[in-house]
Amino acid sequence: MPLARPALKAAAAAAALALALAVAAAWLFWPGGEVEVVVPAGQSARATAAMLKERGVVRSALMFRAAARLGGLERRLRPGTYRLRQRMLPGRLLAALAAGSGGVKVVIPEGWTARQVAERLEKSGLCPAADFMRLAANERLEGYLFPTTYFFEPGTDAAHVSARMRAEFDRRLGSEFARTASKPGLTMHQVLTLASIVEREAVLASEQPMVAAVYLNRMRIRMRLQADPTVQYALGYWKKGLSLEDLRNPSSYNTYVHYGLPPGPICNPGLGAFRAVLHPAPSDALFFVADLTGGHRFFAKQEDHLKAKLAYKRGLREEKKRLRSSGAQP
Repeated sequence: MPLARPALKAAAAAAALALALAVAAAWLFWPGGEVEVVVPAGQSARATAAMLKERGVVRSALMFRAAARLGGLERRLRPGTYRLRQRMLPGRLLAALAAGSGGVKVVIPEGWTARQVAERLEKSGLCPAADFMRLAANERLEGYLFPTTYFFEPGTDAAHVSARMRAEFDRRLGSEFARTASKPGLTMHQVLTLASIVEREAVLASEQPMVAAVYLNRMRIRMRLQADPTVQYALGYWKKGLSLEDLRNPSSYNTYVHYGLPPGPICNPGLGAFRAVLHPAPSDALFFVADLTGGHRFFAKQEDHLKAKLAYKRGLREEKKRLRSSGAQP
């Protein structure tokens, strides 16, 4: 005898409930695959929750944040590289994130070259510097290794380290370029190249938009950039007091010899220098010269620049003379 309609509905409801319970049980109790999750320094709890949901570690980003808040852990989630399992129990996941990854901390300052990055990685006990430099050269990573604080698992090889740094570059500088509506008529690579010069040239972060404006103004009138850091990069090491022979170096990176930008970045710039190129100061300045306070003075006319340059050199001589007379070392 066939079941009555109410009985059919009840059976269907019971089956649906059983299926839902089975799915919930699978999520909660069946172990998922292992995934690697990187939590960058300074990342918000909201972004971390969204990333965990995307990787299948949590089912709901909102519920994870609520659990972290209730447990007082929302502000204690430490950056690092974590090996987690998909469908982790909330308590176990929060404990793992609050405890930290136990990885190797590597700080990459703004303005460092790929070689300096490689040397720090080796000193930190990660990949050999030679391995990293070989990969950086093959993949042309100079400029694309975003400077920030990283956490790596011990023994991480050069390929994984560079991939992490390049991913952070895409997340920070790539997205910055993409969402900037009005760009200075440069490609992403050109903006990055000029930002690397600004990073090395500007002593004070507050001066970066003015330094960027000077170089953009020079490019606009087809004037050589004449940036000392490009010569230093061509030499292969940083030095003060470039000689005439240094300035005549035929390298394509030498902006005293060649017009326009060098073929690529001369270091790995930070977000500030990158933004300075995208949003330069409104200025017609074409020259700048160091002052005696650690900054620069900017000029539109060459004669004003030359006067300031002579005054700076005179000030340096007087300062050295004062130090010698006082018995201090210059």
